[in-house]
Amino acid sequence: MTTTTKLGYSESGIPIKNLWLLMFYASNLARDLNYYRVATEKQPDKLPDIVGELLCRLVDRRLRQNLSRAYRRRDQIRTRVRGRVDMLATERRALLAQGRVACRFEELTMDTPRNRYVRGALAHIATLVMDSTLRNRCRTLAGRLQEAGVTGPLPTRAQLATERFGRHESEDQRLVAASRLAFQLQIPTENAGQHALVSPDRDEHWLRTLFEKAVAGFYATVLSSSGWRVRSSSKQLWPMRDPTSGMQELMPNMYTDIVLENIAQHRRIVIDTKFTNVLTSGRAENTTFKNSHLYQIYAYLRTQERQDDQLSEISEGLLLHPAIDQEIDEWCEIQGHELRIATVNLAASMDTIREQLLERVSADQP
Repeated sequence: MTTTTKLGYSESGIPIKNLWLLMFYASNLARDLNYYRVATEKQPDKLPDIVGELLCRLVDRRLRQNLSRAYRRRDQIRTRVRGRVDMLATERRALLAQGRVACRFEELTMDTPRNRYVRGALAHIATLVMDSTLRNRCRTLAGRLQEAGVTGPLPTRAQLATERFGRHESEDQRLVAASRLAFQLQIPTENAGQHALVSPDRDEHWLRTLFEKAVAGFYATVLSSSGWRVRSSSKQLWPMRDPTSGMQELMPNMYTDIVLENIAQHRRIVIDTKFTNVLTSGRAENTTFKNSHLYQIYAYLRTQERQDDQLSEISEGLLLHPAIDQEIDEWCEIQGHELRIATVNLAASMDTIREQLLERVSADQP
C-alpha cells in the first residue's frame, strides 16, 4: 500500500479536464463511439471541441435523413373546420357570427422538445469551442434547424424527461445524449466568467452521481467487448421468509451501484462507489476503514447467496473511492467472498485513471 499524507479530495479539487472526461464516460456516447473515446482520452483539454464536432456530425447526418417529427395539439380559430370544434370557445367569442370557428386538432411538426434541445445545445457549445471554423459550423447548423421550423423555446427538464425513444430512433437518442453532454460542459474553470455556477467541489451530490455513472460507463465501454456484462443501479431483494405485511412495506430497498459479470471467467463483482474519504478515525484514535461501508457491501454479498446461482456464492465486493494523490488497494476474503477496498486518483492523468480502474477489477490480488 502506498499513501501520502493527504487523504481528502476537497483541498485541491479534481482537475477540470478529468471532470469533463468523467462526464463523457457517464454519458451513453463513449460506449457507442470508439473514435471519440480515443480522441478524448488523448486530448482531454479539447473535449468541448470534440463534443462540438460529434454533435455537428450527428446533426448534419440527421438533417440529410430528415428530422424526426411528432404530433402536437393545436388550438386555432379558422374559417374552415379542422379536427374537432371547440363549441365552448366558439360560443364564448361569438365566432360563428364572424364566419369562424375554434378548432382543436393534431399537427405533425418538427418543432419537438428533442429537436429544440439539440438546437439549443449547438448554440451553447458554440460558445465553448476554441476552433473558429467549428464554432461557425455549430451556429450554422443551429440556424438550419430554426429555418426547418424548430423555433420553440428550450424544453424544460420535465418536458425532456417525457421523451421516449423507439427502436428506430437510435440516431435521435445519440443526438440527445451528445446535446446533454454539451450542456453539462458548462462547469467552472479557474478563470472569471459571466455565468454564476455551483462549484463542483461543493456540489457533493453532483460529483457522487457523476463518479458512479462514469465508473459504470467506463466498464461498459472497455469490458463489454471481452465478455463482461455491466449492470448499474440493480435492485436486490431481501431473502425474507414468511414476512408480515408491515415488514414488506417498511423494509428499505437495496440497490447495488454496479455489477460486473463474466460467465466464462466465472466472476461476478459487486461495486459500491463512495464519494467520501476511504479512511476514518477509530475509537482508539487509530485510522480504519468506515464500518458502515463494510456492513453495506457485506449485506450486498451475503443476502444474495442462492444455491441455484453459483456466482452468488463466490461473488466479489469492491468498495471504490475517489481520491486526490492517494492510493489504497487492500484485499481479503470473508466467508468465501473476496472483498477489495481501493481508491482511484482523480488528480492523475487519464492513462493512470484508466489503468487503476482496470487494476481494481483484475483477478490478481493486490
